[in-house]
Amino acid sequence: MTIWVDADACPKAIKEVLCKAANRVQLPLIFVANQYLHLPKSTWIQCRQVEQGFDVADDYIVQQVKAGDLVVTQDIPLAAELIAKGAVVINTRGEALDQQNIKQRLNMRDFMETMRASAVEMRGGPAPFSAKDKQQFANALDRYLAKR
Repeated sequence: MTIWVDADACPKAIKEVLCKAANRVQLPLIFVANQYLHLPKSTWIQCRQVEQGFDVADDYIVQQVKAGDLVVTQDIPLAAELIAKGAVVINTRGEALDQQNIKQRLNMRDFMETMRASAVEMRGGPAPFSAKDKQQFANALDRYLAKR
């Protein structure tokens, strides 16, 4: 099993949690980004830098991931593709995305995109990433790693 990270928008705190976990359980961890990432030196941790461009990193992850791999991403359409391939997906707040909830997430994403495109003034957005979010992610990751 490999842990893949859609790394361009991944919070630094989550990258740190993932690196510690990969070294602890000795699993391959691959960050995919279209920019250079400063990562700790480890035989378990790699970075794949892809070209700039819309969905280039996403496409790379979809091509490489295998059933049973774990992927960390905030990207709902990417998560849907990965779930269809048999990957396990969690977001950076520790929420599991699966066959039961991905359609609802896609519908909500599409609705919000339609609202933005129709020039409806929208305020807010996701709450800032917090220490509680980091802990929820770490707990979700530990639960998953304990199962395997």
